[in-house]
Amino acid sequence: MHAIAIIPARYGSTRFPGKPLVDKTGKPLIQHVYEQVRQARRVARCLVATDDERIATVVGSFGGQAVLTRPDHPSGTDRIAEVVRALPGAPADIILNVQGDEPEIEPTYLDRLVERLAGEAADCPMATLACPFPCDADPRDPNAVKVVLNSRGRALYFSRSLIPYPRDAGAAERLAGYLLHLGVYAYRRAFLLELANWPAGRLEQIEKLEQLRVLERGIPLAVEIVEQAYVGIDTPEDYERFVARRGKLG
Repeated sequence: MHAIAIIPARYGSTRFPGKPLVDKTGKPLIQHVYEQVRQARRVARCLVATDDERIATVVGSFGGQAVLTRPDHPSGTDRIAEVVRALPGAPADIILNVQGDEPEIEPTYLDRLVERLAGEAADCPMATLACPFPCDADPRDPNAVKVVLNSRGRALYFSRSLIPYPRDAGAAERLAGYLLHLGVYAYRRAFLLELANWPAGRLEQIEKLEQLRVLERGIPLAVEIVEQAYVGIDTPEDYERFVARRGKLG
């Protein structure tokens, strides 16, 4: 089964305005993301969903396809849902939501995510990725979202807090294996369009985690465990480190 990947990309960012267009590597950041996604075997088509003409123009300049969307979407999910609704013909059954600031995302992880959702029972309309916590990352960091799973590999809960919480001395060692959530999603098409119409739930508003909207309604969410994290670009400092890594690769 193949999928359509949609990359939501906004020009406005509180911490890093204009992020998709920075180009110290010789390519704009959005092009790095697009090229990584296009390497995935299960991705039949890749689109950039943006509300900014400058981003759309740059995407077109490197041969990509951009779709202009309304500027008032509260989330990337809402933005890609607008694109999916407008796609002509019969789009793929699975839609990938890949963030526009992840230029080092591993294409094989996207393939595994598509395959995981395709292999799930019909009651599970959504999947995401997680990995073991990197040795240099602190699970107590609220910016690092944790996830706990049930015996079927589906999410029980996502949190910025430490879950599971090691109450007893030594529990942290016995329970070693905190899982770091990686913010890429796969949806069955019909579910994505339904999800975009739901109001934010109470848990989502508290934790500021959109995926809790799904769990709060009792809907299964599959989690594919991959080997390691890829580094997203949230700040100008993150980008400078990415530029340095690209320089070392030549």
